[in-house]
Amino acid sequence: MTEYKQDQLREHVYDGIQEYDNRLPNWWLFILYATIVFAIGYWLVFHTFKVGDLQIAKYDKEMIAATEAQLAAMAGLEMNDEALQMMTTLPDRVAEGRQVFTTYCVVCHLDQGQGLVGPNLTDGYWINGGTPMAIHQTVTNGVLSKGMAAWGNQLGPKRVQSVVAYLLTIKNTEVPGKEPEGTLEEGTE
Repeated sequence: MTEYKQDQLREHVYDGIQEYDNRLPNWWLFILYATIVFAIGYWLVFHTFKVGDLQIAKYDKEMIAATEAQLAAMAGLEMNDEALQMMTTLPDRVAEGRQVFTTYCVVCHLDQGQGLVGPNLTDGYWINGGTPMAIHQTVTNGVLSKGMAAWGNQLGPKRVQSVVAYLLTIKNTEVPGKEPEGTLEEGTE
């Protein structure tokens, strides 16, 4: 049989209060130690070994899947500004557009779209309109009077859409290059 130990008062006084020297309850200690073990495990799994995805990565994947599903549902419909703008949120489509751009467009627009023979695509000025559909129309049909070739037949619809999605991501990034040409798009300074 264990001997009863009298509660002992601590010698210090704080704000006129003298405390007992009590041991923390076991349930409280269990929660403390379990929290520490969980935190170390979480850090190892998600940040050190990267075994699982963090919540923001899961969210991004779900948003990409939802966008792809919405674009697939719109596949039979005519292309519009909203669909082209949605494509800018799909990293694979933008990467494909970047690859097409570096293959076919850098000759006239340079590697960052800052313009050489062709206009600077990173400013707010557009010769034939800066809306997604206007850019799509320009890439597809070209503007022969300005020296812009028609790429629609050579690239096909999917790659044209991808390059337009890429162009929309570099639009208004203001990379120093060729002087502005065309008219300033509304809502840009």
